Amino acid sequence: MTRTRLEEDVLSRIRPTPEEVRHIRAISDEIIRYLSEEHNRPSMVVGSVARGTFVRGDRDLDIFMLFPPDLPRDDLAEEGIRIARNVVDHFGGTAVEKYAEHPYLNARIYDLDCDLVPCYHVASAREIKSAVDRTPFHTLYITPRIPPLVDDALLLKQFTKAGGVYGSDHMTEGFSGYLCELLILYYGGFRPLIEAAAAWRPGCLIDPENHRTRSFDEPLVVVDPTDPNRNVAAALSLDRMCEFIELVRAYRAAPSDAFFSCRQPVSFSRNQLIMALEERGTELYLLNFGTPAYVPDTVVPQLRKSLTAIADLLLRNGFHVNRTDCFMGDDVSVLLFELFNETVPPVVRHIGPPVWNGGNAEKFVQKYLDDSPLSGPFIEDGRYVVEIRRPYTKAAELLSSETLLHAALGKHVRKSMMIGWDLKSGEDCWTEDLAVFFANFFERSGPGVRIMRLGEE
Repeated sequence: MTRTRLEEDVLSRIRPTPEEVRHIRAISDEIIRYLSEEHNRPSMVVGSVARGTFVRGDRDLDIFMLFPPDLPRDDLAEEGIRIARNVVDHFGGTAVEKYAEHPYLNARIYDLDCDLVPCYHVASAREIKSAVDRTPFHTLYITPRIPPLVDDALLLKQFTKAGGVYGSDHMTEGFSGYLCELLILYYGGFRPLIEAAAAWRPGCLIDPENHRTRSFDEPLVVVDPTDPNRNVAAALSLDRMCEFIELVRAYRAAPSDAFFSCRQPVSFSRNQLIMALEERGTELYLLNFGTPAYVPDTVVPQLRKSLTAIADLLLRNGFHVNRTDCFMGDDVSVLLFELFNETVPPVVRHIGPPVWNGGNAEKFVQKYLDDSPLSGPFIEDGRYVVEIRRPYTKAAELLSSETLLHAALGKHVRKSMMIGWDLKSGEDCWTEDLAVFFANFFERSGPGVRIMRLGEE
C-alpha cells in the first residue's frame, strides 16, 4: 500500500541519519571487539539498533554478553557485572547497576545509553534459563525479515510514542518495540495494520508461525514466533489496547501530523489545581511515603495493588472514590484518591441473614446484643438489620490510621508505609514535582480524542 505524503514527511524526520547509524555502529563494534579480544566473551547487539528500526535520536544500545548455559546463575551475575564494569571503565563511561532477573549495567558510553546484559547462550528460545535469554532470538528472527518494512516499523513506533501507548514497562503497559515490529511483519506494513487494528476486539489472536501451544488471557495475544508459550503483548493492558484502537480510527478519519508529534508535558499550577477541585466539587487526598528501593517494574505493580486495596477500604467505609492514580519518584511515591464525599454519617446499616436462617440468624442477634448498636437488631423485609456506629466518619481519619496497613497492600509498599506516610488534602497535595502528574490526572482524555480536539481549535 502506497504511503501518503504525510507519512513520507514524517519518515524524513524520524529516519536515523547515515551519520547516526555509522556512529552507533562504530561504538558497538568497538565494544564487541573489546569483549572478544580482552575477555574472550562472545556478545551481540540486540534490539532496535541491531535491527535498524530505531527512531532518530533514540540512541539506546543493547549489548548482550553470551555465557555457557552450564554456568551457575550466581556466577553468571558476578562475572557478567565484572566484565561489564571493565568495559565501562575502559571506554571512560559511567554506569549504574540495575536488576531484571539478574543484575546488568546501564551505562553511558560516549553519547550513548548502553545496557550491558549477561545472558545464557542457549540453542533455542525454548531452552532459556532466564527471560533475557530470549532477546537474542528476537533479533535473529526480525533482522532478516524487516528490511523491506523498516520505514513502516518506524512509523508505527513514532505513532505509538506520540499517542502515549509505547513502552512495555509497568507504568505504561503499552507496545514494546518488538511487538511493533511483529505487527508490521504480520500485517505487511503500517497502513494495513491501521486498517486491521480499527476492528480489533479483546481476545484478538495473532500467531505468526501458527505454533501456539497454550491459551492466553490477555486482551491482545501475539504469539512469540521464537517461543510458542509466550505472548509478546502480555504487558499491553486493555486500556492501552483500546487507546490504540481509538488512535487508528481517528487517524483513518482525519490523518494529520499530530498523530506523530510527541506532546510536550503539560504542567498544572497550584491555582489550576484549586480551580479544578472547585469546578468538580470533589475531595482530593494524597498519601506519600519513601519509594521502595526496587526497580519500577517491581514497585509500580505494587503501587497499583495498594491503590485498589485502599480504594476498596474507602468504599467499605462509605467514601465513594471517583478516580485514583499513583506516581513513583526517585525518593517519594504517592497514591492519589479523588472522592465524591469527605464525610459520612456516624450511622450505617448492616443487613444480616433472613430470620428463617436459624443458626446464622441467632449468631447475628447474639453478636449485636453484645456490641450495643445504635439500633436493632430489628426485622425488615424478613431479614435482621442493625444500625451501628462507623469507625470513621471522615476520610482523612481513615487515611491517617493504621487500618491502611491491614489492607492488601503491595509487600514493599507496606514496608515503606510502616516507616510512616504523610497525608495531604486539597491544594496541599500539589508540589512542583507533581505538576505534570496532576495535569495528566485532571486533563485526562483518550489520545485520539485529544488529537481530534486539537484539530477543531
